[in-house]
Amino acid sequence: MKYAIIIPDGAADYPLDVFDGKSVIEAAVTPNMDKISSEGKQGIVLTVPAGMTPGSDVAMMSLLGYDPLTCYSGRAPLEAAAMDIPLGPNDWVFRCNLVTIADKRMADHSAGHICDKEAATLITELAAQLDAGHIHLHQGLSYRHLCVINGILFKVKTTPPHDIIGKKISKHLPHGKNADVLIEIMDRSEQLFANHDINKVRMDLGENPVSRVWLWGQGQKAVLERFSTRFGLNGAAITAVDLVKGIAKLIGFDLIAVKGATGYFNTNYKGKGAAAIKALKDHDIVLVHVEAPDEAGHSGNAEQKKAAVEMIDKHIVGPVHEALKQYDDYRILVMPDHPTPVETRAHSGDPVPFAMAGKSIRGVLQKPFCEKNAYESGFRVENGCEMMEYFVKT
Repeated sequence: MKYAIIIPDGAADYPLDVFDGKSVIEAAVTPNMDKISSEGKQGIVLTVPAGMTPGSDVAMMSLLGYDPLTCYSGRAPLEAAAMDIPLGPNDWVFRCNLVTIADKRMADHSAGHICDKEAATLITELAAQLDAGHIHLHQGLSYRHLCVINGILFKVKTTPPHDIIGKKISKHLPHGKNADVLIEIMDRSEQLFANHDINKVRMDLGENPVSRVWLWGQGQKAVLERFSTRFGLNGAAITAVDLVKGIAKLIGFDLIAVKGATGYFNTNYKGKGAAAIKALKDHDIVLVHVEAPDEAGHSGNAEQKKAAVEMIDKHIVGPVHEALKQYDDYRILVMPDHPTPVETRAHSGDPVPFAMAGKSIRGVLQKPFCEKNAYESGFRVENGCEMMEYFVKT
């Protein structure tokens, strides 16, 4: 049996006036997703347990069959695993975004999706300015970086910057035990970046400047049971996002790099589809994650989100589904990890629609794939971590 899972990150949404009361998925032209939902089964699943902050860390862990209520140790430790950053028992790791603040409000969680080269310069210079043996900055890609702090116990509340777009940052700064250490780093970065040449050039070009770093998603070293032990399948993952890479690495999936995969609108959709088809030859299960719909949701861009969903359907869902048919038995699953509604520009913990097809998968509602039809099907998975068990073993 071969299995494929395709995740259009954050694609779930609410009805939008711009689409005459349809959601993004409903408005998008997605013949391949519609075929899966019509021939197989669609329903809804709650990937974010009540009380937990909605995000891809919690939702992806749940989707892959791991209960975040017992397994979750924070978002940053998952990304540290992807970057092969060793964490000791006294280390705390934080996600470190380069962000844009305007009028004391969070204007952009990604500083205009700053390029790697500019980001590297700023992170390197900030690391030198901090001059503290217990604080270590680790360069990632674009606006996504990590900060590891040794020997300090944190009991803090932090807020993802993408969840407070347009809101005053004063109400969302870190608070709790030793939060002052984090705020000092953030303030130091603001002083360094204020008149930096990189920001002068960015503003001349009409691009968002980097106002400061934003620390969040804290935790300590993450450990997860291997997927092959849990489900008896060997897997591979295709993603451009460190968070998903980290989870995949921790559960023993092979990571497959795709040239041109960016984690943004301009990602290599066709290349991801081709890589998935190739990976199916020597893996039991292949996961393809695409960040583009989520980024469009955070940007409040309904048309871009719709276009991303259509590209995923055309270049990944369709070709992968067709390739699966060469195997005696197969199953395919398409589902967002969580909603990122265009109107709120923030993650939501609401249930998401899913569609699956293949061996022994039969539904009662032969309708196109969308949130409304998924709810109408009457099939609901309350505990998202049970979804994988249903997909691979039922």
